Amino acid sequence: MDFNIEKGDQKRIVIVGGGFGGLELAKNLRKTGMQIVLIDKHNYHQFQPLIYQVASAGMEPSSISFPYRRIFQKYKNLYFRLAEVKQIDVKNKTVITSIGNVSYDYVVLAAGATSNFFGNKEIEKGSMAMKSLSEAARIRNTVLANIERAITTEDPVFRQELLNIVVVGGGATGVELAGVMSEMKKTILPRDYPELDASLMNVYLIQGDNRLLPAMAPESSQKAIDFLRSMGVNVILSKFVNDYKNHKVMLNDGSSIATRSLIWVSGIIGVAFEGLEKEHYGRGRRLIVDGYNRVIGLEDVYAIGDQCIMPNVDKAYSGGHPQLAQVAIQQGKLLAKNLIREQKGKKLKTFQYKNLGSMATIGRNKAVAEFSLFKTQGFIAWVLWLVVHLRSILGIRNRIVVLLNWLWNYVNYNQSLRLIFRAGRDKTEEEIQQAVQQKDSN
Repeated sequence: MDFNIEKGDQKRIVIVGGGFGGLELAKNLRKTGMQIVLIDKHNYHQFQPLIYQVASAGMEPSSISFPYRRIFQKYKNLYFRLAEVKQIDVKNKTVITSIGNVSYDYVVLAAGATSNFFGNKEIEKGSMAMKSLSEAARIRNTVLANIERAITTEDPVFRQELLNIVVVGGGATGVELAGVMSEMKKTILPRDYPELDASLMNVYLIQGDNRLLPAMAPESSQKAIDFLRSMGVNVILSKFVNDYKNHKVMLNDGSSIATRSLIWVSGIIGVAFEGLEKEHYGRGRRLIVDGYNRVIGLEDVYAIGDQCIMPNVDKAYSGGHPQLAQVAIQQGKLLAKNLIREQKGKKLKTFQYKNLGSMATIGRNKAVAEFSLFKTQGFIAWVLWLVVHLRSILGIRNRIVVLLNWLWNYVNYNQSLRLIFRAGRDKTEEEIQQAVQQKDSN
């Protein structure tokens, strides 16, 4: 038996990835009589829109994660397996994983995307990405450890390297992270680190485009810039990061910024698996799919969400849909219906994305939001952002915890989450200790 799962006469659908799209697909197929096997390298679903709050020590990882087995407790014919997918054997209709192989009648690739370093190995090696809870925890540990070391060092150059935070990428994630780091400087440092001059901490946000939030309207982009600059963030536009050497971020105009906290949120690239050829991939290493999310050129292989691109199908998005949670959710929901229709011999429906709006929060009472009927900025947008994200979190307990956490932080900014947890010694700590020893020896 594959994965100790007896197949029987049921159609088996293997879902690779339990993000927004994969989870929506599994939930909508649970009453079809088909056997569903969901594979993920984590045993929990993570709510990615709030990962930046974990990185800034504003929220516990458990508040925005939910175990798959808890979600699927009452689902029949749905199995979860903790594994890492290595290869898709399309010839033998088998998914090869780190714990064994599983055959499929249909396989749906919903593993999402990973950080795109555009081939720069030095940046990949020296920066910190933020696509998962573990990466967010690393950012939190690094920033807090750097602040602690900045208090004790007598070298002003070394201290400034420790206190400069550079965020690369002016999308929603970069804007939100830069804003929350700036609020940390204003509200947390004076309380928790009174012996440190908070004015020495600098937050930089670097964007290659000539505006932030390029997916939103120009007025929203400009408002985000105004909000960030009013909060003390150094917004740098129309400049690219070429390299990261000797703890210096090198920009394309020849300037540099010294930092030991380089956070990279500048673009993503689709997760790739062995067994799929180059011809199956399009821009951003995304699998090319038709209007029914079938990978073109393959039989019974589907892709949804960030891992796929659907060109020339949806008139409003001829170049492909944006890599957003709502796209993945809507594709997962429609694919479930189409798989059911296929079993019944009915006509399939083509995917058409319904844009429910976009938003980004910059800080306390500061956000931008755009919907089909109106655009808004400031406090109203901030409240709408809170409501939308709170409703989207899985689990009543998690919603209550997040709501109480937000209310408490709004009242006094005094959450008790600035803890440095380490699974052994990570690379960041080793680098800091080496630098300390070198400074002391001099």
